[in-house]
Amino acid sequence: MNRMRPTWLAVFLLALLSVPARAQKVFDFNDRCRQAYHEIIQLKLSNGQQLLNAEKAQHPNNLIPYFLENYIDFFTLFFNEDPQEYKKRLPNREARLELLGEGPESSPFLLFTRSVIHFQWAAVRIKFGNNWDAGWEFRRSYLQIKKNLAAFPEFTPNLLYAGAMQVAAGTIPEGYKWLSNLLGINGSIKKGMDRMHSFLKSGDEWMALFQDEALFYYCYLRFYIMNDKEGVFDLIEKKQLDMVNNHLFAYLGANLGRNSQQSAFAEKVLLNRNNSPEYMVSTVWDMEMGYAKVQHLDPAAALYLERFIATFKGRFYVKDVLQKLSWFYYLQGDYAKAKAYRQKILTSGSTDTEADKQAQKEAGSNHWPNKLLLQARLLNDGGYYRQALALLHGKNTGSFSLPEDKLEFAYRAGRLYDDVANDSLAISFYKQAITLGEQRKEHFAARAALQIGFIYEKRGEKQNAISWFERCMSMKDHDFKNSLDQRAKAGVARCKNE
Repeated sequence: MNRMRPTWLAVFLLALLSVPARAQKVFDFNDRCRQAYHEIIQLKLSNGQQLLNAEKAQHPNNLIPYFLENYIDFFTLFFNEDPQEYKKRLPNREARLELLGEGPESSPFLLFTRSVIHFQWAAVRIKFGNNWDAGWEFRRSYLQIKKNLAAFPEFTPNLLYAGAMQVAAGTIPEGYKWLSNLLGINGSIKKGMDRMHSFLKSGDEWMALFQDEALFYYCYLRFYIMNDKEGVFDLIEKKQLDMVNNHLFAYLGANLGRNSQQSAFAEKVLLNRNNSPEYMVSTVWDMEMGYAKVQHLDPAAALYLERFIATFKGRFYVKDVLQKLSWFYYLQGDYAKAKAYRQKILTSGSTDTEADKQAQKEAGSNHWPNKLLLQARLLNDGGYYRQALALLHGKNTGSFSLPEDKLEFAYRAGRLYDDVANDSLAISFYKQAITLGEQRKEHFAARAALQIGFIYEKRGEKQNAISWFERCMSMKDHDFKNSLDQRAKAGVARCKNE
């Protein structure tokens, strides 16, 4: 009697059974991961990393820790811009994307996590001058979140990033329209802001988790794109954002305060923030305090700005900070130091921002600003309107001999009257600035047209506002062209409710 021999199939199945099954990768945003995320968002990066290390050791197949580690790289590189750190951390990007791709297709986190990583690296690549790579990162992020939104419409975090990217794409200046077409991105300020607002109103567990991050992005876009500065500070107060213990919010408050002519508020935020060593170390605080101080003509400004220049390893705003230092010493009467810092502008930093471009341009000329107008400008930028108006009291365009000074005086007077809500005088001076400067390289005429647009928009005279925004965009080849066009384009979109 012949015995049955095991078939090759049986042998193969037996061999398979003897091999331990590979555990399934998961996206488990458990309590420890939530705590780590909360620490990281406050910029307590070391605390967050310790929690992630513990989670990886206990649950090696949980992919969320690798997603959250990208936040640590993002904040470190975005704020500090250290080229050595960039070189060290760049390989993490590809490794994380590959690992996250092993997650289950049934999870909305599969595409969401990779979209966020591409979004964060787009911002980082811009900081390191890799603008082309940044564009492709942005495109990948946009397409992935768009696909995720279609596949998982109930997963509300999609709305946060889809909305932010729609707003950003909706404000691309005409000079860069080819880029949005090439990347296949359709922007809409209204739809994007509506999506972000919907996320913040959703009230689900994901909104509760991602709320701080969402508010950070939402406040910036509402401030710069919607031009709703009052609304942003009302929201900050209503939500009682913790600007003491959450350093991301401290940066938000200081930076937006300084850029909304509230330098005294910015100083208060910077002085009151928690100085525990748990938080990420960054020279950004010196830059923000230095700017706030120089806008009050405070002698302490040099201490902070010089410390920033001595310790910062990045490129963004280096020329701008050096320009402020040269102005500071120029106003102090120390012409040797003023000239030394101006000379340093030519060989330091980059011209990636329009502020840096303008600083480079000024440093390459033999022209120094009119001292009176420079003092008025700095005080106006800081929100010290009465002091600035007192400096210009009794002056008119005839008080200045140079054409560029006549132009700046007209704009500066208009802006000051605008800031103290005297619309009629503001518009009158703004129109003078446009007449004097529409054919010149300085940005004052274009900015004056933009400001008139804001005045009419606030009054509800939308068609008048659109005309002035378009007048701003029609001016060619002047300083800050792209940023002013972007703000004017956003103004047109708001007025048309697009």
